[in-house]
Amino acid sequence: IVLSVYNGIGALTQGLFNSFDPELVVRPAKGKTFSTADMPYRRLCGMEGVAAVSQIAEEDAWITFRHNEAIVSLRGVDDNYPRVSGLDTLLYEGDYCLRRGGARLLFGAEVFYNLGLSAETQTPVAVHIPKRGTAIGMTMEEAFNTGYALPGGNFYIQQDIDTRYVVADIAFVRELMDYAPGECTSLAIALRPGAKAARVKDDVRELLGDRFVVLDRFEQQPIYYKVFRSERLGIYLILALIVLISTLNLVASLTLLVLDKRRDTATLRSLGMLPADICRAFRIEGVMIASVGVAAGLLAGFAVCFLQQQFGIVKMGDNFVVSAFPVLMRGVDFLCTFVLVMVISTASVFLAVRKAKC
Repeated sequence: IVLSVYNGIGALTQGLFNSFDPELVVRPAKGKTFSTADMPYRRLCGMEGVAAVSQIAEEDAWITFRHNEAIVSLRGVDDNYPRVSGLDTLLYEGDYCLRRGGARLLFGAEVFYNLGLSAETQTPVAVHIPKRGTAIGMTMEEAFNTGYALPGGNFYIQQDIDTRYVVADIAFVRELMDYAPGECTSLAIALRPGAKAARVKDDVRELLGDRFVVLDRFEQQPIYYKVFRSERLGIYLILALIVLISTLNLVASLTLLVLDKRRDTATLRSLGMLPADICRAFRIEGVMIASVGVAAGLLAGFAVCFLQQQFGIVKMGDNFVVSAFPVLMRGVDFLCTFVLVMVISTASVFLAVRKAKC
């Protein structure tokens, strides 16, 4: 149950990241920006397995609205961006339109509310980005390029994203950054259904050469995935400790059983049964007890997880992305749990029988 709930939470979190992070990202190996004119961009868009390519220009920005302000990552995207991410389907308020009657911004939910914005706000917000290649100026006009845009809506995805990102049209960001047409900081790539990410990644890397790096979703969020795997290993270790402690009951039961059967074992010895055979009988009984216990536990765990999946019995509350605890059962977890319990139990049985000196 613990592993299945952890799988469910992990899958939910990964799904939220995946809705914002594209399947593959191309970035320059050196420097911050590059131009699509200096690379085989058309060949990249037509590669086998590539469904869409979106140009991205991203920079840290200072946004002000009345007396509120926020430091954000301003992500400028082109018209292909909905094809490489699921952002257009995750809007909580507003709609996905970045150029209706001028520039519009889509805010992470926490940035949106921290700035004091609402769905009815019709006042532009100010976006400030430091000027490129100039010393720090004495006035706002000398130090920053400033643009104004209307709030177009907000999105709930994941806290790290909601507190950090603002999405805008790439032309608006290029103008603030003094970028040339075609200049961007990265390319987002969506794959065709059935295409293998590893294979397409290798093909893209071979096409673009050493001047660019190609990152899959694991490499885009390395800390998250490393922590996720480490936590999973920690859960296995904790469960192993719990199983080890619970086998003390089995050791105690077997020890009492051996003591209780002293007369029976003496009779069996008198009939010619060897001590090794008597110990083997106790070991088999101990392993049988462990087998019945782990089978019953796995069936009970499956039943609980199945009921949670179907009916969402245990709720999470109203302020979460999902209403009930997510559960994802995997066969490998059942197998690993069975092997873990049987190995520890069998070792405990052999030790208990040996110490009991049957």
